[in-house]
Amino acid sequence: METIVMKNRKKWRETGLDILGDFAGALLQAIGVWCFIEPSRIAPGGVSGIALMINHLFGLPIGALSLAINIPLLLASWLLLNRGMTLKTIRTVIFMSVIQDLVSALCPWQYAGDRLVSCAFGGIFVGVGLALIFMRNSTSGGGDILAKLLQKRFPYMQTGYAIMLVDFVIVTISVLVFGEIEAALYGIISIVCTTQSMDALLYGLNRGSLITIHSVKNEEIAHEIMETMDRGTTFYKSIGGFSGKECLTLTCAVDRKQFPIVKEIIDRHDPHAFVIVSPTKETYGEGFIGDPRKL
Repeated sequence: METIVMKNRKKWRETGLDILGDFAGALLQAIGVWCFIEPSRIAPGGVSGIALMINHLFGLPIGALSLAINIPLLLASWLLLNRGMTLKTIRTVIFMSVIQDLVSALCPWQYAGDRLVSCAFGGIFVGVGLALIFMRNSTSGGGDILAKLLQKRFPYMQTGYAIMLVDFVIVTISVLVFGEIEAALYGIISIVCTTQSMDALLYGLNRGSLITIHSVKNEEIAHEIMETMDRGTTFYKSIGGFSGKECLTLTCAVDRKQFPIVKEIIDRHDPHAFVIVSPTKETYGEGFIGDPRKL
């Protein structure tokens, strides 16, 4: 009985967090679209871009248009893609459509300054809003669904390329709707700002560097890294392709800000060490964000 109660509590907690994520994400996205992007006469890709173009031509509400455009896409997703994800997406799309029209009706302020500033800040607001939605394992529908449908038809197409293709088509059409090529150029800038801000929130906090070190002084280097920086290190047995000798390869994951310290340690012990530094998109676990010792 107690287990059932705990499961129900966890389920309601997760549902509450999903709704909170949808609300916050939809609000930020609506502010970005209405307060910054709409007055700039640009189409930033996705369903929002299509809705903005139709709004420009016929004056119809952006939120209602986004919902109408998403309906056939959601039906296709239900029939052809993951149904569990589709159910979450339906809720998110309804939130986004309703809040978009509420913000459009109740918020009198729109930025009327520099167009570049407008599309940049609009892209940032939209990107942060979408990141909050993605963190709760939902999607904004529209371009995401189109991209997945394209992948189903062309299995070898990567997700990023599929989304980029959809956005490129929408941005190209915006030149005809708004009657100027600058609409497409500013639209691309807005898409880049959206993508970068979304990635910064989803992955940026956990980015780091993976360092691979080949040196005869690897044991001394590892000892100083662990002693002075409280970072773990790992040894791998390797064989030199030219010499044929067995040796130890040292690897260490550090925060980006700590790399100069590691470089100084390596140079002090072995100025001739061979070092490979690879950026990591996300690093979590012991010693990083998500370390169970710090929760």
